[in-house]
Amino acid sequence: MSTEQRGGTVSAAGSEVVRGGHLVAKVVVITGAGGGFGRALAQQTAARGAHVVALDVDGDAAAATAKAVSDAGGRAIGLGVDVTRRDDLRSAIATALEQFGQVDVMVNNAGVMPLAFFADHAAAADAWDRCIDINIKGVVNGISAVYDHMVERGRGHVVNISSVYGNRGTPGSAVYSATKAAVVVLSESLRLEAQGKIKVTVVRPTGVLGTGLGGGVINPDAIVGAVAHQIDRFRDRIGRAMASDLTPAEMDDDDTRYWAITPDDLVAQIVYAIDQPWGITINDITIRATGEDYVI
Repeated sequence: MSTEQRGGTVSAAGSEVVRGGHLVAKVVVITGAGGGFGRALAQQTAARGAHVVALDVDGDAAAATAKAVSDAGGRAIGLGVDVTRRDDLRSAIATALEQFGQVDVMVNNAGVMPLAFFADHAAAADAWDRCIDINIKGVVNGISAVYDHMVERGRGHVVNISSVYGNRGTPGSAVYSATKAAVVVLSESLRLEAQGKIKVTVVRPTGVLGTGLGGGVINPDAIVGAVAHQIDRFRDRIGRAMASDLTPAEMDDDDTRYWAITPDDLVAQIVYAIDQPWGITINDITIRATGEDYVI
């Protein structure tokens, strides 16, 4: 598909779509892109002219994301990838290079959130093992898969999704918090090692509705460490959100009472960080809702 740049827009498959100035024709690889936040990020980067490589452990879901991008006039491929397997990521990056000739941005987004207390260790053990494998090893594998290519080119951007949970340990989040703190340390080490060649951005979202992460929680009471004295209000809000009974103010992102960001809110800020000239790095982003209940 040919693209023609015209003053901030690109003609793609005969249609005009507003594009961002620094994402046009960049190749963006996204793990965990089969749905939720990952799919939204694929679509919004493509809308600014990027070519997308959607990776997910569910290959059909990755293909569906690629199709959604293609149907909107963009270029994308979807691949089934288990981020805990180094060879899967190496093969995916090789395919991306064959298809597009370069990889400009690697977004290590795949993650799970098995909140549980240490007292839940018997029930949580397998989920904790998986959490460590995906949230830490998956990021290491993602960085390693693109590192040589980016260093040889002298440019590249790695975006690692951490969490406000990575700011400190809380009751009920020990393993998850530890993995997200590790993402911060890995990112800072990469930044120092690759200064002048690889841009590094750490993203620390607060609670995001609609990502599916909540489905991995082992003990629902483990949220108490993140919201503390706000626990009753938080549970009430979650219940009303599930019943579609929130007040207009709580759903209005231009109101200070807005209490839970959506995947699109999060993606918009990450796209802003990616859509920068090579010489500018937005290194660390924390994204919160103004009226949220989180205390971490």
